Amino acid sequence: MMTANGPSHPGDADGEGRDDDRLAQGMSALDDERPEDAERMAAELLKADPHHGAALYVLGCALTMQGRAGEAIAPLEAASGDHDNPECDTVLAIALRQVGRHEDAVGRLKLTIKRYPAHAAAFNELGYLLVVMGRYDEAADVLTQGLQIAPALPQLSIQLGYAELSRRNCANAKVAFARALDISPHSHDALFGMAKAHQELGENEAAVDYFRRYLTDRPNDSGAWLNLGHGLLELGQLEPGYECFRMAARGNAERYGTALTSLTAAA
Repeated sequence: MMTANGPSHPGDADGEGRDDDRLAQGMSALDDERPEDAERMAAELLKADPHHGAALYVLGCALTMQGRAGEAIAPLEAASGDHDNPECDTVLAIALRQVGRHEDAVGRLKLTIKRYPAHAAAFNELGYLLVVMGRYDEAADVLTQGLQIAPALPQLSIQLGYAELSRRNCANAKVAFARALDISPHSHDALFGMAKAHQELGENEAAVDYFRRYLTDRPNDSGAWLNLGHGLLELGQLEPGYECFRMAARGNAERYGTALTSLTAAA
């Protein structure tokens, strides 16, 4: 513990230093997507102080990243209750969504946005959640508000694009995905979304181009191969189109059935 005259006890200062190091290591592990290491660091801190707010937050994040949202909720609620932390509230909402408590997550995110109107991540998560719930108009409104705060955050434009696709407003979806690609030209989600928007409008040449760009980095996405195949068939490129269906079916009996069904449904 620090006082106006320096450390009251050398041992306390050393202990605080070690705690700060563990906390920094835990945060770094989260940034590097090493949630198991982050969980271990947080657990060490919580042995000494079960109410350590930052450690509870790190633990909750680590558990959520590992798909253990049910375990993450309690530490995140404890961390959120003790500290004003919009990041913690947003991760808590993600955990609530992952366990199916969608309305609780919506309420948490709306409160977070009201208290921290500049926290763009809460807008992004709320928009995504509303799309999941089929509330596309609300999602578009929330994401548009978020873009006014953080226009350079590509995730907001991507989420808005998918909200617009879901309500079949493909022209607006193209605008949103184009904005995201201006910021992040290699975004897989934006490339796939742009391809789907063009395809829905019958703009198959552009759709084929975006599907090909997407598949350059995601060659195992069978659904994208099927979409590319349909686009090529629409353009009269039969053999390249059939090859895409073969690529979609390769090495998997279930994929073969899906590809065959999709092919027989093609005009």
